[in-house]
Amino acid sequence: MALSESDFELKIASSREDILSSQRLRFKVFVEELGAQSNTDNHELRIETDEFDKWFEHLILIDRSINPTTMDHVVGVYRLLRGDIALDNCGFYSDAEFDLNPLINSGRNLLELGRSCVHPDYRSGTAMYHLWNRLAQYVIDNNIEILFGVASFHGTDPMDYAHQLAYLHQHHLAPEDLRISVRNDQGTRLDLIPAEQIDQKRALMDMPSLIRGYLRLGGFVGNGAFLDYSFNTIDVCIVIDTKRMTTNRREFFIARPGSNSITQG
Repeated sequence: MALSESDFELKIASSREDILSSQRLRFKVFVEELGAQSNTDNHELRIETDEFDKWFEHLILIDRSINPTTMDHVVGVYRLLRGDIALDNCGFYSDAEFDLNPLINSGRNLLELGRSCVHPDYRSGTAMYHLWNRLAQYVIDNNIEILFGVASFHGTDPMDYAHQLAYLHQHHLAPEDLRISVRNDQGTRLDLIPAEQIDQKRALMDMPSLIRGYLRLGGFVGNGAFLDYSFNTIDVCIVIDTKRMTTNRREFFIARPGSNSITQG
């Protein structure tokens, strides 16, 4: 669904209705669509939630035509957790899957991204661009230097994505100073096939669109992937260093929405 300026609102969620609507959208996408399971999900209210929600800020895209009392007015969401809040309170969500010490020990301002999703009816338009534009402003306002968070492939068999994972390892592995590594208990290597066997066209064509978008920003991946059986996903950890962004990538991040949309895969 295409959005005009008058159709939507972007903001950090502040009301109960906004938070519940964002959690309902997450339930629709992650639980109903992708088959995730969580002990904290509320199936009666149809919301997906966890213990980190009270610390994350929720950047939301609202369709103004939908009554907020229905709790269906949020059509796009990003969870945002600043490093200072995480280190003083709950830690990082990604820390359960990846050793984040290279980022934490960098002394730089961190922002963890998570639970990014867009309602199915809005994926053919510019919804994700609008979210990214507002995210870029948040990064500037809070002097964020490094963005990171898990991004996922659907399913838990790494060989289904051997070309994509090996391509990420070969071409987008994080530099040593930012190279976080998967925790071994549920981890798998990325280089599942030799570099010379990678079908790059297939890898890029079948790459989840959100990950492909992060790569266009100059994003890297950590070493290894995490098999998240409860969420039915294979997770890679994306790291974006704003200091390493080229001018073109910066302009892409903050550009106004255009015809080439980026949508949740």
